[in-house]
Amino acid sequence: MDFPKNETANIPPVQLGPDSRFNFRCHKGLSCFTTCCRGINIMLTPYDIVRLKNRMQISSSEFLAVYTTPQLLEKTDLPVVTLKMLDDKENSCPFVRNDGCIVYSDRPTACRYYPLGVATLSFKEQEDGGFYFFIHEPHCRGFEEDMEWTVEGWRKDQGVDIHDQINAEWTDLIVRKRSLPPNIRLTDKTKNMFFTASYDIDRFRRFVFESSFLSLYNIKKEMVEKIRTDEVALLQFGFKWLKWLLFKDGELKMNEDAVALRKEKFSEKT
Repeated sequence: MDFPKNETANIPPVQLGPDSRFNFRCHKGLSCFTTCCRGINIMLTPYDIVRLKNRMQISSSEFLAVYTTPQLLEKTDLPVVTLKMLDDKENSCPFVRNDGCIVYSDRPTACRYYPLGVATLSFKEQEDGGFYFFIHEPHCRGFEEDMEWTVEGWRKDQGVDIHDQINAEWTDLIVRKRSLPPNIRLTDKTKNMFFTASYDIDRFRRFVFESSFLSLYNIKKEMVEKIRTDEVALLQFGFKWLKWLLFKDGELKMNEDAVALRKEKFSEKT
């Protein structure tokens, strides 16, 4: 799979912390209602895909094919996906209507954060205070409303704190990869495995349970049964596997006997 590069410019934001206060309220009575859902670039997180594909009652592979565009994340060489906008004059989100979002309770992480953005990707950095900023758009009238929030209060109200917790190990992988020298490139195979474990949860499930995967790693029986039935557990297990795949680090350990036997069979064939 080929991934076009993301050329989004970086504009230095003004830092906000968890206790920073602001006024904001979005509702149908505002003249700008749903304007923020058009002409935008939304990077989707792994948990976003799980929520949205289940909402649409389709597989993750189908959702990715119909609703997303793959990109290479700047400075990491890692594949990510953005939400594919409609080919209309406003480049609208495919889930927005004039009266609001049709998938609102399962909306992406970036939508839950709005009107805030996050400059610190690492979950630990967010827990330690974080770096948040306002997404100032001239059309937005929500800042003129009289409902006051703290940044942390807004995150909890919008459910984005749960999204961040589930995606935590994945975002930390990206931060770690970004810190490596740019000349350390990934193979196409590794990129595709990262993409599968991150986004294509249904394909990743088949990879885990319908290949020799489970015989190659020392995974407790309780964990195997949990990831068999729990999508979030499977997603987070995938993050641990990616940590091993990218950095040979973490809790996951290989079954040395199974690996040796596999190498022996491969050498016999060649």
